[in-house]
Amino acid sequence: MVGGVCGGLARYLGVDPTLVRLIFVLIALAPGPGLLVYLALWIVIPAEDRPAGTTVEQNIQANAEEIAQRARTFGSEVRTAAREPNPKATMIFGLALIGMGAIVLLQNFGLPWLWWLKGDILWPILLILVGLTLIWSRLKKGV
Repeated sequence: MVGGVCGGLARYLGVDPTLVRLIFVLIALAPGPGLLVYLALWIVIPAEDRPAGTTVEQNIQANAEEIAQRARTFGSEVRTAAREPNPKATMIFGLALIGMGAIVLLQNFGLPWLWWLKGDILWPILLILVGLTLIWSRLKKGV
């Protein structure tokens, strides 16, 4: 969805693009050069709207320029977001940091009745609760 690599490969191979995207996400998360492979394919694979007579060098140059433009746009959006942060997001992030700090502090006390604060128990529960909260808020909006 970023560079169209997975969608193009899926179309070429005749498979579902979601499957190819999922495979690339798994490759990118695994240790190794997964992200570099995606970037290399983005540079080398011709865009769908390019004329058939485009040389490899022209294709690489056009794709590199597209990547550079997207990087500039992303940088501009990050700068704008940093200058004008969303107050609600800032509050949520601040509360999350305070909560995480409190959890780590309590874990360091080594109190036996705080067994549930272990990372292998607490974080999966928190992830489930956040997911349920997101789904519940979406259902309440009727979307």
